[in-house]
Amino acid sequence: MTLEPAPEAPIWTRILRAGLVFAIVVLAGFVVVGGASYLGRTIGAALGNDEADGGPIDVEPGQPVTVEIPAGSTGQDIGAILVANGVVRSALEFELAVRNVDAAHQLKAGTYEFTTLMDPAEVVASLVSGPVASVYRVTVIEGLRVEEMLTQLAERTGYTFQEFVDALLGGEVTTSLREIPEDAALSDWEGLLFPDTYEFSRTARPAAILQRLASTMEQRVDSIDWTAWEEKGYSKYEGIIVASLIESEVRVAEERPIVSSVIHNRLATPMRLEIDATVLYALGTRDVSRFDREVASPYNTYRNDGLPPTPISAPSRASLEAAAAPAETEFLFYVLKDIDGSHAFAATFDEHQRNIEQARRDGVLP
Repeated sequence: MTLEPAPEAPIWTRILRAGLVFAIVVLAGFVVVGGASYLGRTIGAALGNDEADGGPIDVEPGQPVTVEIPAGSTGQDIGAILVANGVVRSALEFELAVRNVDAAHQLKAGTYEFTTLMDPAEVVASLVSGPVASVYRVTVIEGLRVEEMLTQLAERTGYTFQEFVDALLGGEVTTSLREIPEDAALSDWEGLLFPDTYEFSRTARPAAILQRLASTMEQRVDSIDWTAWEEKGYSKYEGIIVASLIESEVRVAEERPIVSSVIHNRLATPMRLEIDATVLYALGTRDVSRFDREVASPYNTYRNDGLPPTPISAPSRASLEAAAAPAETEFLFYVLKDIDGSHAFAATFDEHQRNIEQARRDGVLP
């Protein structure tokens, strides 16, 4: 049998084969190079090589940093932003943390408050949850003393009590309601910060927060007609003092104008105010068991004529209005008559004594 040579393939077939071989060789090269690059980055990260993927060098951990993640950012984009801001040491570590929880399509754009060199898993969790609101609400309740207000603000803002004290006494906060001395004490600011619910930017510093409360008190006081009060020779600031007494004494809202009338009537008589709340303020307590009407203090209205030198709490608008517009009564006395906080009022001392005896029989007073 004669073997004949196979017919030579057409030239176009030979060209196609050569191209296919070339493509395979190139692809293999990419795989080798890419694998080596990935391996190199992985080893570099494991060995702590910060420069393996462009990570930051010499970043102090735990420092606050605000990071903006633009809408449409890919995981790689976000990794690069985080590294550039020092939030994570390595973009590769971040990408691996994203893959570990399959979160590539759950990362949310927005403004974040991070710290430097965080655990990548924590960063991913934050990005999945989404950015915290840029503003937050703080409610400061009425009737608090200035120290109590600063404590409440510290608990709700993340700043310390001392940071609020420094801002208030350092001249950064101003008010038109009275002149604050250069060597101011906290008591000089008593009653000048308005209790309310506020919205603050998360970037607002203590001075800005306190200025908002001080400016709101200015606005509330100026919105009230103090004409009748000022015609008696008193100032708006002294009106705030009266309002603070009302706020500290009253538990039943409709009694505010009546208690105000007692204060006005005693000032006009004149009689000492003899308000228990001023004694507790002088003693620096709210514990009625420590009540001592003989305490030596300008705030003790059992021993001193007229109003105390400053407010004793932060009055609400209702108490400010009651101070400016008291009820028309002849009452000079009041005493607690019920555990709900309501009072019995009297125009004479004898009537007042009968009210006290009745309160004792009812078990309201000891």
